[in-house]
Amino acid sequence: MSAETAGGWEFARQGRSAALQMLYQWEVGRLTIPQVAQTFWRIGEIDPPPSERAQTRAHVLTSGTVDHLAAIDRVLEEASKNWRLDRMPVIDRLILRMGIYELMFETDTPPAVVIDEALELARRFSTDDAVPFINGVLDAVKGRVERGELPADLERS
Repeated sequence: MSAETAGGWEFARQGRSAALQMLYQWEVGRLTIPQVAQTFWRIGEIDPPPSERAQTRAHVLTSGTVDHLAAIDRVLEEASKNWRLDRMPVIDRLILRMGIYELMFETDTPPAVVIDEALELARRFSTDDAVPFINGVLDAVKGRVERGELPADLERS
């Protein structure tokens, strides 16, 4: 049972929010993940500061998303028909990447929770138009994961 299904969802939500912001620094600032991690918690305007569990969750999501980026982007390109990755708004692309990472590699969290949390991030950091787009893409990926169409060794395929 994941922490989110056991009622410990707040640290995970804070972790996702911080992870999205860290991924944004990585993508736009062209920083390495260690550079982002070193500076984010010091310069972030986070009041009150997130718990250690939230910070750990943010690090896991950020590192995992970047570590599996090639596989995630292949899946994202397939699921977002008629949308090239470089044409997507940066925030939407990052929300999708993180959601796909969770759906494929963090399977303890129920897919419905992953998608709902991604939609909350879109409502908070993106536009109203992003919500149905992100929902559709992540739902398509969820279906592929549930049907076993996304092998665990996708990065080697």
